[in-house]
Amino acid sequence: MASSYSTDLKLELMVTGENSGTWGDKTNTNLNLVQQAIAGYEAVTVSGTGTTTLVMSDAALSDARNAVIKLTGTITGNITVTIPDGIEKTYIVENGTTGSFTVAFKTVSGTGVTFATSDKGFKYVFSDGTNVREIALASPPGGSDKQIQFNDNGAFGGITMGSTGQVLTTDGTTASFGDISGGTSWQAVKTTGFTAVAGEGYFINTTSSAFTMTLPASPTIGDEVSFVDYAGTFDTNNLTIGRNSENIQGSAADLTVSVERAANTLVYTDGTQGWLLKVK
Repeated sequence: MASSYSTDLKLELMVTGENSGTWGDKTNTNLNLVQQAIAGYEAVTVSGTGTTTLVMSDAALSDARNAVIKLTGTITGNITVTIPDGIEKTYIVENGTTGSFTVAFKTVSGTGVTFATSDKGFKYVFSDGTNVREIALASPPGGSDKQIQFNDNGAFGGITMGSTGQVLTTDGTTASFGDISGGTSWQAVKTTGFTAVAGEGYFINTTSSAFTMTLPASPTIGDEVSFVDYAGTFDTNNLTIGRNSENIQGSAADLTVSVERAANTLVYTDGTQGWLLKVK
């Protein structure tokens, strides 16, 4: 009786008493096929357009049997890469193509997964014999399913590295690098009138004359502005804090600071109280 072949990996299934003198060679071939299925890697050059068909041949090394498949080549349109129907197997697929087009990875007759035009990453997928589906990594109990990937090629989990001193932050949907928020950014000494910026602190020198620090326009809750009497002259040349259409301590009036060596921070609350002094 002739040999048959397994459904998924096309290994040769030998009948007892057959293949005298070649049984060892055929067994070694089967072991190589299993090795390819669980550890094989192959870079497959795909067609620039249309469909590239991966095959699984009986008892022979084949591109569709590899555990890891890297798709390479320049594509000039959306392409499809197919694996045979009827195969149940997992794959790691890397989109290493050049060109801003989609790459679909599917069974011949079923559905599959698609790399977006700018997605030159990896997908962990399985074929159930009919369709190809992506495998989502499980979340820890009670945890988040967000993933962070590290690499040393100028990216951090697909996010372009930020500037020195920046941190990785998220708005709940998208992660990005940005400046560290919080604290006060102190500015050089001011000797003439100016408009303050939220989050900044000012050393104010009124030695020559009194002048006005105008508060920021359109503030939001939590915005802060700090000031310090640099030369101890607020008592002779007052600092005026211009309200810029917002209330200061609930009053629609500018604030005059006339205390020598005064230092304080104003924090914005809302349209009713406006800017409040942290220390009084």
